[in-house]
Amino acid sequence: MCRVVDLQQAVLAKNDACAHTLREDLAARGTALVNLLSSPGSGKTALLERELTLARSRKIPVAALTADLATENDAVRLARSQVPVKQVLTDGLCHLEAEMLGGHLHGWLPADTRLLFIENVGNLVCPASYDLGETLRVVLASVTEGEDKPLKYPTAFGLAHLVVVTKTDIADAVAFDEAEFRANVERINPGVEVVLTSARGGTGDGVLLDRALAARDGAPVHIPVMTRKSHHVHDVEDGRAGDAPAGEHTHAPPAHGGHPHPTGSDTVASSRS
Repeated sequence: MCRVVDLQQAVLAKNDACAHTLREDLAARGTALVNLLSSPGSGKTALLERELTLARSRKIPVAALTADLATENDAVRLARSQVPVKQVLTDGLCHLEAEMLGGHLHGWLPADTRLLFIENVGNLVCPASYDLGETLRVVLASVTEGEDKPLKYPTAFGLAHLVVVTKTDIADAVAFDEAEFRANVERINPGVEVVLTSARGGTGDGVLLDRALAARDGAPVHIPVMTRKSHHVHDVEDGRAGDAPAGEHTHAPPAHGGHPHPTGSDTVASSRS
């Protein structure tokens, strides 16, 4: 058991070091990374497409990288915004890691990019423990997923800088209790902002873009209580990595040192203004 815990800590510490380097490299070129996490089917692709399209209309240089186990469907959808888009196929890997991401960005990311949106693999468990060098970590949940989502996935919601509720146009139809959801978010991550959106109805259009630009320009970003209590996110100075909360899982390599899944391939679907 100790062997597994030590290995997990080593993997997360290595990832944090890579994330620290990536964050510094992106900051030096004036780019802020926005890491979007959610379960499958939350509507993050639809929301992101609208935000990318809005950014292009405002002449804000943005780009997006989307990760999936298979298919290029999301990249094709996002490319309709006519901003640079790249698809990463993880071939079974359930999350992105900082070193992997840095390799995919090398030689692709346009030099003038102000915001880089990462649409992480649809999963609220594995990606939550991996810092990608983000300036802003956003967790999304649709009204169809239940008000107790934050309680079921405390790491994902507990480390968020911003929480976005999607598909609010059907909130009444599914009897979504906004007050209960907000109370559960507050219980896990006190003080974090919760934004309501609807890609179909237009509610909240531009809010994600505005928050990301503000963070990029140096506006204070919410500091989750869990970040202050944990060492495995945004804490590379002492080289330590904290354990994931009880009941959640971090995907470390097997004891022989290999990766548990293939490292992934990538395809590009890009359209530049």
